Amino acid sequence: MALTFHHGLSKDLSLILDDADDYNVIIQVGENQNIKEFRAHSVILRARSLYFKSALSSNWITKKDNMIIFSKPNLTPTIFDMVLRYIYTGELDLTEQSGENILDLLVASDELLLEELFEHVQDYLIEKQTNWVRENFIFVLNTVFRLDNCKRLQDYCLESIREDLLPFFSSKSFPSINKQILLGVLKRDDLQIEEIIIWDYLIKWGIEQTPGLGNENCDRENWNYEDYEALKNTLNQFIPLIRFAGISHADFFDKVRPYRNIITDNIYEEIEEFHKDALPITTMLPPRIGLIFKSNIINQKLAKIIINWINNKDAMYINNRNGPFYKLNIIYRGSRDGINNRSFRIRCNGRVESLVLIKVKNTNKIFGGYSSIGFSSLGCGYIVEYGYRFYNSSNNFIFSFEDGDDTQNMKISRVVKETQAIMVHKENAFSFGWGSLVMSGNGLYANNSSQSYENKLKTATVYTIEEIEVFTVNRKCEDLIL
Repeated sequence: MALTFHHGLSKDLSLILDDADDYNVIIQVGENQNIKEFRAHSVILRARSLYFKSALSSNWITKKDNMIIFSKPNLTPTIFDMVLRYIYTGELDLTEQSGENILDLLVASDELLLEELFEHVQDYLIEKQTNWVRENFIFVLNTVFRLDNCKRLQDYCLESIREDLLPFFSSKSFPSINKQILLGVLKRDDLQIEEIIIWDYLIKWGIEQTPGLGNENCDRENWNYEDYEALKNTLNQFIPLIRFAGISHADFFDKVRPYRNIITDNIYEEIEEFHKDALPITTMLPPRIGLIFKSNIINQKLAKIIINWINNKDAMYINNRNGPFYKLNIIYRGSRDGINNRSFRIRCNGRVESLVLIKVKNTNKIFGGYSSIGFSSLGCGYIVEYGYRFYNSSNNFIFSFEDGDDTQNMKISRVVKETQAIMVHKENAFSFGWGSLVMSGNGLYANNSSQSYENKLKTATVYTIEEIEVFTVNRKCEDLIL
């Protein structure tokens, strides 16, 4: 059996680094008042780094008194000390380092072709420096988008701003944001912001990026043909990424049409025809994911699945190019409003198309239900002998996910007794059917064998509610197709 003694090896190599008397490389790091010399051994540097293997070849090195002199002014002594210690010992401690130092280490490890170190630092920023990355996302984005191998951190940054893009757009740094970053943002289908806001900020960015416009010539009334052509050239890669089908008729005429000259003829003509006659989209992109939504219980992916179910589509159906645009407005959240019957009834009162999501305690399981007729005070209905009332719907369904990111074990049960779609009873906050999915106080009764709904959830359990959210389902198709 092979034995390993990595700890002793690391300790001995650390002593060689700290007290070297046979070094043959002097590396000068930093610039101005922040310069430091490091002593190292070419054989170790070349063995551990492809960068040094090439840089310390006979074709590149400069020698003085048989000593290799190497300069890295673009790295600070603090960063290079961590790099060198990693090269010699394979050890790294980032717990006391600032987010900026860790980001600089990521850039250095990429330049020095230290792949293992690069992957570790990238993961560390995502997992341990979450708050710092989000607080400095434009600075981080501008840095990581220069690194071809940093896709994971790039995607993480874009994901972190997806749900709340307004601070990104309205920040002072936005007019100078890197072109590739903005392209990466606009290519996403899941941005939770009105498309007209994206258009407004894209125009502002384009004006600032176009020579001859910006502060010196920001009044469109004074623009000539050349000014519009210059702006068109600046934005030629961006215009096709705008989801014009997600912009209302009024906003199109007020905010898009004035910039008709920067939009190619084929796209503009299709936008006009779309607004006149609701013709199918062929050139334009469809609305982004067809959904504006923010939940503490499920992610955007599961929300899209629920929207597909509402539209009687398969769970993983890809949004058609003329589908309605949805906005789910939160009207009740248990952690904010209280988890009890009274709070639910006060906030979820009325015949309003609604979606309820429930996270239960002691498990990752999530339940929910969609009601095209809301939950209570629904007007006229069929009164049953014992004081509860049923309401009719052919579209209702209940569902479950194994966790907030489940797309493999999800289950849906559609209503089978349409006259029992919703039951209103004084002891319950809501009830899908005859006890198929019921909230009473802070308890959730999931008895899917009641025969009001399909028995696909396969559960007959009482859970304690950890969090519950109710959204009104607003279809904005009429705003998009006029």
